[in-house]
Amino acid sequence: MPDGTNKKPSRIQQRNRSLILDAALDVFSQHGYRGTTLDQIAEAAGLSKPNILYYFDGKEEIHITLLNQLMATWLDPLVTLDPQGDPLSEILGYVRRKLDMARELPRESRLFAGEILQGAPRIAPHLKTDLQPLFEEKCDVIQNWVDQGHLNKVDPRHLIFSIWATTQHYADFAAQVEVLLEDDPKGHEQAELYLDTLFTRLLRP
Repeated sequence: MPDGTNKKPSRIQQRNRSLILDAALDVFSQHGYRGTTLDQIAEAAGLSKPNILYYFDGKEEIHITLLNQLMATWLDPLVTLDPQGDPLSEILGYVRRKLDMARELPRESRLFAGEILQGAPRIAPHLKTDLQPLFEEKCDVIQNWVDQGHLNKVDPRHLIFSIWATTQHYADFAAQVEVLLEDDPKGHEQAELYLDTLFTRLLRP
């Protein structure tokens, strides 16, 4: 988008940027980065391709913008894991928050998964500067809980990996889940109960 002035974007410009990003999130989450074209994004947004290029330099800038917006949201549940809280309650709360995100933000989950599957070419700096320090900090918190006897002996790193795997599955493999659960209206509630039971049995000393 032209930046010859520091003037605040107009309401229409803000609306169009939001429209483009929302449409791109749909397309990227369905087709991945490599399978997505600007023409597809333009069609989904109901705008012309030149209009898209007025706001963004190209497909990569749109993708990076979405990933940058996603990271803070994606890391927030782990950020809120409280070292002063009850260990089991804190971890079960983290599991529930991740499961809620899988239900409420499935497109974002698939966008993130697609980027990681490609080797994280655009999000790698965030993984090193944002995720890794946070991951190590929370692993230390969990290890401290284990050492104090508040939790069963587990490897904190693989515990977090397993939480990601069991919660994000419901977003990343939604098409399969919907078929196998046959659109069960209680599916999310049952998933939460199952994961509560699974991690409680794993972690309770």
